[in-house]
Amino acid sequence: MKKLVSLGELLMRLSCEDALRFSQVNNFKVAYGGSEANVLITAANFGLETEFLSVLPENDLGKSALNDLRNSNVGLNHIKFQGERLGLYFLEPGAINRPGKIIYDRQNSAFSKIDPEWFDWEEIFKDCNWFHWSGITPAISEKAAQVCLHAVETAKSKGIKVSGDLNYRGNLWQYEGANPKEIMSQLVDKTDVLLAGSYACSQFFDIKNIQNNSELSKALIQKFPALQRIAITNREEINASHHKWSADLFTESTLLSSTEYNIYPIVDRVGTGDSFMGALIYGLQHFKDQKALDFATAASCLKHSIVGDFNRVSKEEVFELIEGDGSGRIKR
Repeated sequence: MKKLVSLGELLMRLSCEDALRFSQVNNFKVAYGGSEANVLITAANFGLETEFLSVLPENDLGKSALNDLRNSNVGLNHIKFQGERLGLYFLEPGAINRPGKIIYDRQNSAFSKIDPEWFDWEEIFKDCNWFHWSGITPAISEKAAQVCLHAVETAKSKGIKVSGDLNYRGNLWQYEGANPKEIMSQLVDKTDVLLAGSYACSQFFDIKNIQNNSELSKALIQKFPALQRIAITNREEINASHHKWSADLFTESTLLSSTEYNIYPIVDRVGTGDSFMGALIYGLQHFKDQKALDFATAASCLKHSIVGDFNRVSKEEVFELIEGDGSGRIKR
């Protein structure tokens, strides 16, 4: 049984359209997303059984936020409806030489008041072989950090594979008593597969002055010996509309590298790291490491062409890109 479980907040995304700035818009385009939900939808699209743990307000917005997950066959058996407020984020997409901008509005959301006692962990982890966490969740509130750590510790005690994404968000981690270095160290110490990056590692763990991804991976493993694999995505930002995209995977003292993709023009870059992680989790359970890395990199390359947080590509489309068909020809 291959079942992926993840815990996180689902948000309403309010986006400017047509490259408008916040100061210009009269209307926002509404969609939903969130790091862990993005991972689960990607994995579910490729055929993994998935389960999402979250807390949403018991109102029409909370229920509507789940529609995309339900339509993508993500399990919703452990969603809790409590509280009154759905977290929001506002997106001003970048264009050409102007960078994008995100404003969070998620303080005192229903999810921020989450409690581990609300969940039946034995039932949640029944038949589960993989648990995924994101560094965004413990940044939301002290309660969310406690639940995230409890989930990771419980999964680890049951022999379940644990993956994590550092996902440093400097605009979060604002609650009283927040200690990102301590909390993230506790989480990574119990993690098998980690999606990392030099900036997040410098902020969370004071790992600095690293020359390349191989050195960064070795420094992480020295600090966290339980890590089995470390993935690092490489984004070269030529401008806001044109990026180069690749990834590396460090395993057993070897650094594997993917193809580099030239992505222009970018339709939507939000959620690309999550789509990489969801595809990597799928790939590591079905392929050897190099193929898993290639699969995840191609899947996340394609996400740049999809509007919204969620990746909506098939395995067949990913394999076509891996095999060199990036022409974008109409399928007739």
